[in-house]
Parts: sequence; structure tokens; C-alpha cells
Amino acid sequence: MTDPLVLSVIVLWVLVLALGLCVIALSRQIGILYERIAPMGALMIDSGPRVGDPAPVVDVSGWSGEALSLGAPSARSRLLFFVSPTCPVCKKLLPIMKSVARREAAWLDIVLSSDGERPEHAEFRQRHALEDFSYVLSQPLGLAHRIAKLPYCVLIDTQGVVRAKGLVNSREQIESLFTAFETRAASVQEHLDHVHAGASALSGTH
Repeated sequence: MTDPLVLSVIVLWVLVLALGLCVIALSRQIGILYERIAPMGALMIDSGPRVGDPAPVVDVSGWSGEALSLGAPSARSRLLFFVSPTCPVCKKLLPIMKSVARREAAWLDIVLSSDGERPEHAEFRQRHALEDFSYVLSQPLGLAHRIAKLPYCVLIDTQGVVRAKGLVNSREQIESLFTAFETRAASVQEHLDHVHAGASALSGTH
């Protein structure tokens, strides 16, 4: 007759092994799900200058009256961040933009762009402490890039070429612009497609 204690130990070990198999299966499913949904890059709207094309050159005045030629070749790359004082997502992203500005200060200038009446923007700048950013009010700039939704970013390199752009709603989507810039892909999704295609090609050779 089997000792009840030995039987209980066997049952416990069977349960432990079953749980271990469940954890492995769940980990595999989580990995597959992550590959399918991440990272989600900035959403490019199919209008305006394409990635790889020269940016439209628009002469504007900064907040203090300084002349800026946005889109022309310059010593530093520029990130145009199109915002509005009435856009709640834009406000959510402002602290992130401040963090990005500090981190990328060696090579990047961030320019906040909008249109409308100056008093409304003066209050917006003060409330969110945006004095360290270049801030322009220019309807022609938005029209040149065909901005239809906000918040929207356009990353322009020192040669005046559009290197990345898209509708941004989160830190991840902002960071995806820099990933696209570094990999010279039109978007982070295009970069992932190339990686997956390369992996498939390698697996097919075995």
C-alpha cells in the first residue's frame, strides 16, 4: 500500500511541473504578442514632404522677433513640434519634449510651431514654462508640411532633409522618430520590416 505522504509529494511535484509548463507557454505567447504590437512608431500621414525629400524652406519669426529659416540647411538638426494651446495631448507631451531637449542638446533644436493669436500663446508659454524653446506662430509652416492633426513632429537634418515625421501621442512614438533617424528608415515600422525580412532570409538558408 502506497504511503499517503509519498503520494502527496508525487502529486505536488506533478503540479509544480504543470505550473512550470504553463509559465513557459505564457512567456512564449507574451513574446509573440510583443513582436506583433511593439514598438509602435509615430503614425505618418501620407501628405506633405516625404521622408528623404528636402523640407520646404519657410522663413518665420521666432517669439522674440528673431529670423528663422526652417527647412534650410543649418548647423544643427531641428525637430518641428506642431502644437496647440487647446490640444490636451500636446500638453501631456511637453514635459517629455523638455527631457528630449536636454538629452539631445548636443545636436538638436526643438521648435514649437502653432498659429493663432499671440496673447493666447503667451499665456500657454508661461503656464508650461516653454521659454527655452524656439516658438513660432506661422500658418504657412503648417501648410507647407500639410499638418492636419496634432501633435505632429517633423525631424529635419542639417542638410534640410526630412528624416522622420509622424503623429505622436506618447514618449515611445517620439523616440521612434530618433530610431528612424539613426537607422535611416522612413519609420520604425519600416526598420522592423527590414529586420524581420533579414531574419526570414537567414532562416530560409538553413
